[in-house]
Amino acid sequence: MRRDGRDEWNSKVRKYLDQRNELNSRVKDLIAEVQTQKAVRDEVNLMVRDLKDVRAEHSDRLKDIREKLRAKLEEQKQQDVPQQRKRDKRPSASRIKGDMERLEKKYETGGFPGNKERDYHKKMKYLSIALKEASKSEGEGEGNIRYLKDAVRDAERLQEDAHKTVEKAVKKAQEAHDLMVELSEEVDRLRGKANSAHLGLTNSKREADALHSQYIVSLRCVHSIQDMMKAMDSREKREEDFGGAEKLEVADLMSKLMAGGTLSTEELMALRRN
Repeated sequence: MRRDGRDEWNSKVRKYLDQRNELNSRVKDLIAEVQTQKAVRDEVNLMVRDLKDVRAEHSDRLKDIREKLRAKLEEQKQQDVPQQRKRDKRPSASRIKGDMERLEKKYETGGFPGNKERDYHKKMKYLSIALKEASKSEGEGEGNIRYLKDAVRDAERLQEDAHKTVEKAVKKAQEAHDLMVELSEEVDRLRGKANSAHLGLTNSKREADALHSQYIVSLRCVHSIQDMMKAMDSREKREEDFGGAEKLEVADLMSKLMAGGTLSTEELMALRRN
């Protein structure tokens, strides 16, 4: 019975041992993955820091260009009235081109006969100079504002791209952090189960050892009883060989004792011997 109990507890010892070892192996693998995700998170966080610096540079540049554009527009707005008055007195480049085309067409159709041809060349020269001045004035004004507007659009695009890159990197770092936390929680859970399995292993081994010790003691008792029985059988056989004289002597001595008599030293030795 004790042997069966011992074997049953030893079976539990093996079960808890396998369970604990398997859990510890999984914990080891998860810890390695936690370290990997931590490295990813830390690396991406460094990248995020650099990307934020780039984004800040683009934001500062965008702010600077916008301020320049606003200043230019404000300057143009303040100059609108006097400049408009000047423009009203000066024809635009497109109007001058039209005048030149009409003048040239009139010349080609004989509109400047004889001495009037000199007037044609004089007017064309005047209009040509006026066209250059108008084209230069209009071109510089539009080009300056157009450049600033294009620069604002480019800066906005670069700033937006930098912002999206930062957001992607932050998201990646957060995902790595969340996975690291999730894995760490799983490590704690498996460690708890491994500790429980280890406790079951310790208790089972203690019970198995106790039953094993009891089983050994029982075996020794059985062997001792077997030895005693063999000795008794041997003694009975020997008594049969020597006859019933000793049995009679022992019976007499016992009767004497039962009657309240006193045995001598030799009689006590004989009774002990038999």
